[in-house]
Amino acid sequence: MKLLIATVCLGIPFLSLLSQSKENKLHVLDRKAYELSIEKNPNKELINLEKKIPEILFDIRYATPNNFTKQVIYKEAKAYARKPVAEALRKANLEFMQLGYSIKIFDAYRPYRATVKFFEIVGDTRYVASPKNGSRHNKGCAIDLTLVDTKTKRELPMPTEYDSFRKEAWSEAPVSDPEILKNRTMLIQVLSQYGFRVNKTEWWHYDFLECSGFEVLDIPFEELE
Repeated sequence: MKLLIATVCLGIPFLSLLSQSKENKLHVLDRKAYELSIEKNPNKELINLEKKIPEILFDIRYATPNNFTKQVIYKEAKAYARKPVAEALRKANLEFMQLGYSIKIFDAYRPYRATVKFFEIVGDTRYVASPKNGSRHNKGCAIDLTLVDTKTKRELPMPTEYDSFRKEAWSEAPVSDPEILKNRTMLIQVLSQYGFRVNKTEWWHYDFLECSGFEVLDIPFEELE
């Protein structure tokens, strides 16, 4: 019921959501249900990435108006991921650091209500997930990121800015600049070695593939700690 009320506040009619829920049987966990799930399976715990990997940088765009919605979506600038995702990301960052780079995170676990809001604004499933199914972000199994130089802390040149809807942002889009191509290729290849797969339309979006059985969550960051 909490989820339904929250979603109505975002502009989705109650009866429409109720009908959708019956048809698709999307199971969305609130905080209480989530806590019960991690009692049964500790790997389902959401880990604070800032504490887990202090070497990485953060620019949580949806906690600011500097994102495609031009609105503040999150009350807190936090990044969480399920335990195995966080561990894989830590290992990947160690490899990047040996090359002189480090990960910078734009977004990680995303409460389901944010996905509903995004779909209201965009409505294009090439770029935002459908609320009918939720997303890997909602499951704590996706990371939006880039790389920075460990000395300068400056982002490496990439094909586009974060959250671009241009075709140049697609992960296999042609790239004429050899440095940008090298950076994108390195990002994709290293992360793939640790269980991440790049999204077709977003060079910055990486899904962790070993998330079978992880549910969609609708827990605001302020309720996690």
